[in-house]
Amino acid sequence: MSNDAAGRQTRFIVLLAALVALGPLSVDGYLPGLPDLAGDLRAGAAATQLTITACLAGLAIGQLIAGPLSDAYGRRRPLLAGLALYTIASALCAVAPDIRTLVGLRLVQGIGGAFGIVIANAMVRDRTSGTRTARLFSALTLITGLAPVFAPVLGGQLLRVTAWPGIFVSLAVLGAVMLAASAAGLPETRSASASRRPLPAVFGQLLGDRVFTGYVLANGLVFAAMFAYISGSPFVLQDIHGLSPQQYSAVFAVNAAGLIAAARTSGRLVARAGARLLLLAGLLGATAGGTTVLGAVLTRAPLPVLLIGLFVLVSSVGLVMPNAAAQALADHGGHAGSAAALLGFSQFMFGAALAPLAGAGGATDALPMGIIVAVLPALALLALGALTRPKPGERTRGPAPQGPAGHRRPRRHIDRRRADIQ
Repeated sequence: MSNDAAGRQTRFIVLLAALVALGPLSVDGYLPGLPDLAGDLRAGAAATQLTITACLAGLAIGQLIAGPLSDAYGRRRPLLAGLALYTIASALCAVAPDIRTLVGLRLVQGIGGAFGIVIANAMVRDRTSGTRTARLFSALTLITGLAPVFAPVLGGQLLRVTAWPGIFVSLAVLGAVMLAASAAGLPETRSASASRRPLPAVFGQLLGDRVFTGYVLANGLVFAAMFAYISGSPFVLQDIHGLSPQQYSAVFAVNAAGLIAAARTSGRLVARAGARLLLLAGLLGATAGGTTVLGAVLTRAPLPVLLIGLFVLVSSVGLVMPNAAAQALADHGGHAGSAAALLGFSQFMFGAALAPLAGAGGATDALPMGIIVAVLPALALLALGALTRPKPGERTRGPAPQGPAGHRRPRRHIDRRRADIQ
């Protein structure tokens, strides 16, 4: 690869990573300013928390909108429209007069941010196939692991020089920069021969593909287990086990580092081990970690046992997410936007629906979190085995090799298990 080509590839990856980071930054970046926000808008804690829920809902719903639009009209135009919507909504959040208006604007902000997430994933599938796809998804998973950790830190630093509206102004500026950079630096990657079938037909085809559904369920359930850890661990580690906020932040950072290390390892090993094998290893690790957490809760084991279980659980997500995404999109290059939309929608919806249950025990009982982080990875492992394994005598299709623009070359009928490691 020439220096110019390598430079273009690097810029392409950096832009996609920034697009993927936009969602987590929007969710977590203003968390340090929540108390001041509630006071200024005269809102209670429950109403203030709705601003988080609204953004998560927008990130989920927006992907179902963005994916099909990008399949029908190309990647660039919907992406630029979504970034423009995100920028405007972020700026309006800074001047919201009351909490109800802010909740509505946060929903719109999440929808706009979702365009970046789903179209970035679709662009990866447009430009790559096989192990190259898995490597790129591993790189994007690093950003997924880093952004939630550093977003509150960045927000806290901004609050040293501004009030909470300044955080939304910063997000608006970031959105505008991403809009300009995407307009100047991201090419159209959608193949001219890609599918333009009606939305119900595309989603029906995808959901009727048991292999695709298996990878989506495996990914979504493990992602929900990580959300359960994020929502339940502050109560379990600080209120029950007595960690200080600084100690809890250190634990959170160590676990995030484990996720990042696992994603980097996945990118290096996928060519030799195969995406499916690494995905299976991640699911087994997440199940082992979740089971250790539950066992520690039930037996009232020392805190280090609980921390080890959480570390293994969270680190395993770094193996699951990139490889599940690569496998799910492998056979759906013709409508990669819609496939990526369902993949992302399942993550946020499973997380939003199941993660709050982890806090059901409040500040006195860690059992709900222990049950959820043990059961969800086990269900993900069962879904992978039940839905993605070829039936006796069945020969399933493997991912067709593609050129840079996504044009398919002639397909050879090979077993999926071989295709997964090509």
